[in-house]
Amino acid sequence: MPYNTNPELKTGIAPRVWALAWPMILANLSVPLLGLVDTAILGHLSDSRYLSAVAISTSLLAFLYWGFGFLRMGTTGASAQLLNKPKDANALLLKAAAHSLFIALCIGIGGLALSDIGLRLMNTPESLQPLAQSYLHIRLFSAPAVLCTYVIVGWLIGRQQTRWPLIIAVTTNGVNIILDWIFIVGLEMSSDGAALASAISEYCGLGIGLWAVRGALIASFKQGLRYSWQYGPALKQLLNNNVHLFIRTAALLFSFAFFTAQGAVFGQSTLAANAILLQLMLVSAYGMDGFAHAAEAMVGEAYSQGKPNALLRICQCCARYCVATALIASALLWLGETAILALMTDIDAVQHIASQHYNWLIILPLLCAPSYLLDGVFIGALKTQTMQWTMLASVALVYLPVWLISKELGNHGLWLSFCAFNLARSISLGLFFNRAILRPIAARS
Repeated sequence: MPYNTNPELKTGIAPRVWALAWPMILANLSVPLLGLVDTAILGHLSDSRYLSAVAISTSLLAFLYWGFGFLRMGTTGASAQLLNKPKDANALLLKAAAHSLFIALCIGIGGLALSDIGLRLMNTPESLQPLAQSYLHIRLFSAPAVLCTYVIVGWLIGRQQTRWPLIIAVTTNGVNIILDWIFIVGLEMSSDGAALASAISEYCGLGIGLWAVRGALIASFKQGLRYSWQYGPALKQLLNNNVHLFIRTAALLFSFAFFTAQGAVFGQSTLAANAILLQLMLVSAYGMDGFAHAAEAMVGEAYSQGKPNALLRICQCCARYCVATALIASALLWLGETAILALMTDIDAVQHIASQHYNWLIILPLLCAPSYLLDGVFIGALKTQTMQWTMLASVALVYLPVWLISKELGNHGLWLSFCAFNLARSISLGLFFNRAILRPIAARS
């Protein structure tokens, strides 16, 4: 699969957006679908402790793994802006991969030492503590695979090669699902089985990713590591962008972890119900993210070349696709409520609570759609500092205050604050679009 080094494709913007987006839509959907399979298998066990333990552990893991999602996002934006500079792009891959492996080593050491403290901060009930800690320890061994794959996927998206990320995701999640059935159902390993399946599959995904970028890696080694290190963005610039993205991502993940921790206060059944609804939300979120990934690659290309009109047309096209996807997602969630909840769990108490809060889930895709797209636009333009401050403002000035005001509403108040937070993300990024992106690129053209 050759790398695309010709940005002046003869096709129009809409076909290009779709060509880049559809592999990422399928790749992204496989991630929450895997979560749904995990949730469904564990949700049909006789005891809801396993599902609750995994819900808490995965929220904590988000800080350790997803919190370093800047490795994917920062690499995508930089790679997109180096589309016609193969030596610089290859050097970027090498630097970002080395950065990811260093972080993975720190995660492995620190995570094992601090897992008990993290679980207590998540309000983990004593009955769930051993299960959650065991799940965490198993998953920590896959840190190098997870973070290095982030870099590879980000680099490939920036190079406008989105079919490889699809292959990586399908392989990883397909292996995970098969191993889930073997370990959880066949060998009755419950939550430990889910963790082991994830760890093994993540190393399978890394193997596919290394094969996908073998040409770039071989070229870098042939010209010498010291020589390659001189190309591409300076390490200081790369780290600066990554710091902004890390803070932004940590704030986002805090919102999910806070949601899970507060749900645990309302009891084990509410915690499990919220976990199911969040997994369903991720299905629509990852679907819309496919067009955000297309925006990352194409906006980065247009921004680096100083083409404001092309950039604006790309954003408008991606926005139309994104809104249509949100409408379809909300409609499908509304029409399929009974069947979806029955598929996710047969525990009556969990199903009843999930049904009571299902309307929040239906409106979320519409509230989130603009923020997903604008995230992609700002990543492509490498306007990472703006992303950082808008996310922090949405958490500190909207999410937490709304939660404090609506605490008397119980779990409904928690969902209200979560929806308000996502709406604030959309509005704040939209307000800065002209100032942070259009004005600078227009000044350069």
